[in-house]
Amino acid sequence: MAQIIAVHSFRGGTGKSNLIANMASTMALGGQRVGIIDTDIQSPGIHVIFGLNENKINRALNDYLWGLCDIKDAAYDVTNALLSDQLNTSTGSLYLVPSSIKAGEIARVLREGYDVVRLNDGFQELIHTLKLDYLFIDTHPGLNEETLLSIGISNVLVIILRPDNQDFQGTAVTVDVARKLRVPKMLLVINKALPSLNFPDLQEQVEKIYNVSVAGILPLSEEVVQLASNGIFSLHYPQHLITQTIKEMTEKIAGVVEKQEVGTKS
Repeated sequence: MAQIIAVHSFRGGTGKSNLIANMASTMALGGQRVGIIDTDIQSPGIHVIFGLNENKINRALNDYLWGLCDIKDAAYDVTNALLSDQLNTSTGSLYLVPSSIKAGEIARVLREGYDVVRLNDGFQELIHTLKLDYLFIDTHPGLNEETLLSIGISNVLVIILRPDNQDFQGTAVTVDVARKLRVPKMLLVINKALPSLNFPDLQEQVEKIYNVSVAGILPLSEEVVQLASNGIFSLHYPQHLITQTIKEMTEKIAGVVEKQEVGTKS
C-alpha cells in the first residue's frame, strides 16, 4: 500500500523543497516508485532542483485543479535527473507534479482558490495510476485548508524547522494541529544548524519540547549554498554528512511505514 509523506514547515526558507527532493531521490535510487506533488501553489519551486524547465511544463497541478486535465497529465518523469552520475543506476522511478510558475495562474489561485477535495482525489489517483510506493507532498508553509488536508491524510508527517525561536513557536502550533488530526506518525528534521552546536544536546532539547522524535539534524552548509538548488545535493556530494543523514532519515521513514503496516495487519 502506498504511503503518503507530507513534509511541512510553519515558516518559509527552511529548506523543505530541497529536503523532499533529496529524500525522494534517495528512495527512487533504492528501487522505489516515488512521486512528488508541489502543493506550494503560491510559491512553487521544486521543479528547479530537477532541472525541469518551466517553458516545457505544458500541464501543472493548477490545470488539474481547474479541471483542465487528469492528474497523470501533469506528472513528469524526472528519473533521468538521478542518472547524471554514470555510476548511479536506478531500478525505481521518480515523478513530479509541479505547480505553475506563471504569475497569472498564481494570481488566479490567490483570487479564486480551488477545490481542496479534488486535490485529495488527485493524490489517490496519482498513486493508483503510477503505482507509487511513496508520495511526497511539498506543502505551503503555515497552515491553510490545503496544508490541513495534506497533514490529515498523511501516513507520516515530517516537520522541518531551524534552531530559531520563531521556528520553534510555529512548530509547536503545527505539532498541536497534527495531533488533533490524529496523524499516525510525526518526525522532526532540524535544518541549517550551526556545525558548532552540540547536535545530541539539540536533539534532546527539541524532542523534550515537542515529545516528537528527531529523524535527523542537517548542518548549515556552504556546499548547499553554492549548489543553489541547481541539482540534487546528495548526487553532487555523495560522501557529505548531509547526504549520509538524509539516507538515515529515509531509512527511518521506511521503518516507520513498515511498523504501521504490521500494526494494521495485526
